[in-house]
Amino acid sequence: MVTIKTSNDSSFFGHPGGLQTLFFTEMWERMSYYGMRALLVLFMTASVQKEGLEFTVATAGAIYGLYTGAVYFLGLPGGWLADRLLGGKRAVWYGGLIIFAGHVVLAIDLQNLFFVGLILVATGTGLLKPNISAMVGQQYGDNDARRDSGYALYYMGINLGSLIAYLVTGYLQEGWGWDYAFGAAAVGMALGLIQYHFTNGSLAGASVEPANPFIGEAKRKAWMAVAAVIAVCAVVIVLAHTGTIVIEPVSLAQKVAIFFTLVFFLYFGYIYFKGNLNEDEKRRMWALLLVCIASACFWSGFEQAGSSLNLFAQNYTDRALSSGWFGMDSIPTVWFQLSNALFIIVLSPFFAALWINLSKRMIDPSYTIKTAIGIVFMATGFLVMFLASQYAAQGLKVAPMWLVTTYFLHTVGELCLSPVALSAVSKLSPKRFAGQMMGVFVLTYSIGNIIAGLLSGNFDPENVETLPALYMQIALFSIGIAIVIGLLSLRSRHWEKSGLSEKA
Repeated sequence: MVTIKTSNDSSFFGHPGGLQTLFFTEMWERMSYYGMRALLVLFMTASVQKEGLEFTVATAGAIYGLYTGAVYFLGLPGGWLADRLLGGKRAVWYGGLIIFAGHVVLAIDLQNLFFVGLILVATGTGLLKPNISAMVGQQYGDNDARRDSGYALYYMGINLGSLIAYLVTGYLQEGWGWDYAFGAAAVGMALGLIQYHFTNGSLAGASVEPANPFIGEAKRKAWMAVAAVIAVCAVVIVLAHTGTIVIEPVSLAQKVAIFFTLVFFLYFGYIYFKGNLNEDEKRRMWALLLVCIASACFWSGFEQAGSSLNLFAQNYTDRALSSGWFGMDSIPTVWFQLSNALFIIVLSPFFAALWINLSKRMIDPSYTIKTAIGIVFMATGFLVMFLASQYAAQGLKVAPMWLVTTYFLHTVGELCLSPVALSAVSKLSPKRFAGQMMGVFVLTYSIGNIIAGLLSGNFDPENVETLPALYMQIALFSIGIAIVIGLLSLRSRHWEKSGLSEKA
């Protein structure tokens, strides 16, 4: 029987008061994250005269991929720290403080402390992001019917944060400079920390203490291990900062991509072969493997938004404004990324209703076919960019609608794949490994982001005639993957139902 939990208030649009705390904390944290992420490649490739770092596109793309990939990968130790040592409430607080420190470092000295700031932000995000997401569910009882709508409301906070980020940082970067734009991310995180500090008393007790804490000697050893890891990382940072050791970003990104991929397959294989799974669970794991592969391929294309598509908006898109808006004579480059957040807000209810209405008509596409459709939409977006880049190769500035159309198609692909993939992990994973499998699945985000950074390195602003080939390469590869997954879905739809048909 589905019930409504009454032990907590319903002060936040009919939901527990703790959701309000988490909603605004996540909104401001996402504002700081997306605001800074949108600026990274633009800042790294800007000339010294424009107060940038003047890195090559290949180097900037590799660093971008390493940063965004690390954000997701560090969620694994971040979740462990909360479960065993800190508890969700303190993990979010300390994670937010580390993020804030990173943004302050960037705002104070972008030229000399850039990498220190990136490392701090990535580390703090790895501690905050997985735990605040888990805490949303902990505000509800096991049979509370409000849980799904609570996550939908929480997801709205994420998109509001990204909207604010692109509007604010894009405007400040164009009109005031890099320091103000990066500083805005620090202000956003500070606002999130302030409201979290004063409202976290409303959080449910389950989200405060560690779920499976170490005690006694085990706790002391765990903290010693954490301190040792921090010390080693600090030494490496200092040595790299002083030039004692030299880190080549492209080579490092290639090695890290291989490492993340090996970790994914080894962990997945360990659960498959050593998890004492029955035959039905093994069949569902095969179906889940296809979903994971689709996810990694999708994000490797989708995450061009912050790198190659960002540079295309800056260099080859007609951003001129006939009448000045807020004193601006051109559309800020970053504002094109607003399209994704806006389209998600508009289209999410439609897609939520679409799958329900299809199931009512006895049309129930498998998880794998849905993810294949998502990849096709993403690939179609790059076919649009192939056409746009041909105009750019002729020395023309293309209309903004080319990029907006691409972002629309990518958003449709995201809505076909992202929530479906998360649902697949929840449903197809062996129940006793559900948490670990979600962690393994998150590795597909890391793999996709690093590959995206490496792919964007092929974008050469000085050699624009190579752009059509780059976008066509991404489109054809993605379509090929979608076809393979689509064909395998003829078999995988049966794997997905193994042992579950009687519970349908």
